[in-house]
Amino acid sequence: MHFPSIDPVFLRLGPIQFRWYGLMYMIAFVVSFFFLRAEARRKKLPLSTDDIADLLFYGAGGVILGGRIGYVLFYDLANYLDHPLQILAIWQGGMSFHGGMLGVITAFHIYSRKKQLPFFALNDMVAQCAPIGLGLGRIGNFINGELYGRVTDLPWGIVFPGAGPLPRHPSQLYECLLEGVLLFFIVRFAARRIPVDGIATWTACAGYGLFRFIVEFVRQPDPQIGFIMQFFSMGQMLSLPMFLLGSLMVLRLSRRNP
Repeated sequence: MHFPSIDPVFLRLGPIQFRWYGLMYMIAFVVSFFFLRAEARRKKLPLSTDDIADLLFYGAGGVILGGRIGYVLFYDLANYLDHPLQILAIWQGGMSFHGGMLGVITAFHIYSRKKQLPFFALNDMVAQCAPIGLGLGRIGNFINGELYGRVTDLPWGIVFPGAGPLPRHPSQLYECLLEGVLLFFIVRFAARRIPVDGIATWTACAGYGLFRFIVEFVRQPDPQIGFIMQFFSMGQMLSLPMFLLGSLMVLRLSRRNP
């Protein structure tokens, strides 16, 4: 299969370009806004519409700062030490999910203290809608023809532009289905089935860690790093602790379920 001819830019207004990738995240933020507002009412948390908007603003800041810092530290530190000004060039790409996750946790911790709200009650709401952004973001990656998989002879392999003549796993779509669609329903089910603060957060942590670890077996590793111990990718090394810690915490919290 050849990569579908999709222009990454869906609208041009003179020198201004609007890209599908950015649109995916805009949709995710809008959907998350309404989801969080409904969850806040269900949990009877004192969050107004403006508070929800502020929460998303904190989250966006955490994603951008944490994602960029994470990429610099985890994926290409030597290059950025030689060219430190490139750290600011986020328009050239280079974001880490794991760094973004740590950034979001930090941002929500600050927000929860500011609003004097329990951290895990707040974070559980966000954990339930996080897969929406993850899934839509992977669709954006697919449209951009980036983060593709390794070479495959399976019938649904795709020849990506700039990735050579051989078909590759559409790993972005695998992640969209696993980390987006499936994880959304798993986390939402856990939050309803076990009404304990923290269960949605740790379920999302464990679920993402597991699914990312699995998909990394068919995803092309970052060229500047390659394989670690000749087998694992950096994504797997960062995701495995998430799965183990998240699973442990889910088991502990499950015992508190009345």
